[in-house]
Amino acid sequence: MMAEKVLVAMSGGVDSSVAAYLLQQQGYACVGVTMRLWDGNSGQDAADAQAVARRLGMEFHVLDCTEDFDRSVIQAFVQSYAQGDTPNPCVECNRHLKFGRLLRYALELGADYIATGHYVCRGQDPSTGRFFVARAADLTRDQSYVLSCLNQQQLRRTLFPLGELTKPLIRRIAQEQGFVNAHKHDSQDICFIPDGDYAAFLDRYAGISSQSGDILDLQGHLLGRHQGAIRYTLGQRKGLGVSAAEPLYVCGKSMERNTVILGPSAALFHKVLLADGWAWGALPPLTAPLRCKAKIRYRQEAQWAVAAPAENGALRITFDQPQRAITTGQTVALYDDGGRVLAGGTIRRVEPD
Repeated sequence: MMAEKVLVAMSGGVDSSVAAYLLQQQGYACVGVTMRLWDGNSGQDAADAQAVARRLGMEFHVLDCTEDFDRSVIQAFVQSYAQGDTPNPCVECNRHLKFGRLLRYALELGADYIATGHYVCRGQDPSTGRFFVARAADLTRDQSYVLSCLNQQQLRRTLFPLGELTKPLIRRIAQEQGFVNAHKHDSQDICFIPDGDYAAFLDRYAGISSQSGDILDLQGHLLGRHQGAIRYTLGQRKGLGVSAAEPLYVCGKSMERNTVILGPSAALFHKVLLADGWAWGALPPLTAPLRCKAKIRYRQEAQWAVAAPAENGALRITFDQPQRAITTGQTVALYDDGGRVLAGGTIRRVEPD
């Protein structure tokens, strides 16, 4: 019987390298591929991935995805910032590139699955047949939030061999196997903005300049001047350049009027959001209100809420307790109490409680 073929996304890091090794040990016929996403991609990453693939006796490819990445991730990032949202480019990269373009490439090569080094578990509900991701065993590494955007076609064809493991164990396996990247540092920043200066990137890439404008309080009173609304994020306190009797935070901004709005911490808390663009995991699209847990940022515990159908396929999420700095453009992921991802969508607006 011929072994099932898996195309392993190998970034050059230790996680995806060990994922390839583990799948090979499980009897899969593995092929390594590094996705070239943008012109600044480190050639060292591809070299490290190829070195691991060679050590494992695997076929290896480099897939040029620069045009797809520019269109689906970078341009979407720029457009989102230009309209005042705070995008999550890693989620869009997962949706369109790592589990979109890569999956199509895998099928072209006759592969049965793709695989990545994400820390997440994958399962299938025996009663419905639906595939889903669930929280990793190591909650400090869990990446289920950024994979909540995956649909059934993608989940059906994807393997996640690291879901039950810890980072120290991953590094030990890599060292035992003599991988060149066993002690390589994890990447932290958005890959195409390695210095973290979003405003400079937006100006350089799309000519979105940091024009000065008014800083206002919640009543519309002038507090000062800013040097570009795109430089401010919801909930920000430091670097505002405004003195006041009480701590002030960014509570909103208008790109049309080029204004930044400040207020007290209490003004950042809300209970209701509207989200669309849903990908459905353990659940089919909702037709009635559902009590579940919801998570609005990566480093947050999922909070109890009710998700209810709204207009045009959107969902209205009402939290039991007010949440701080619900940010448009970010992902909201729905979970059950056992840590299974039910669905993932994009926050479009905050609504009155």
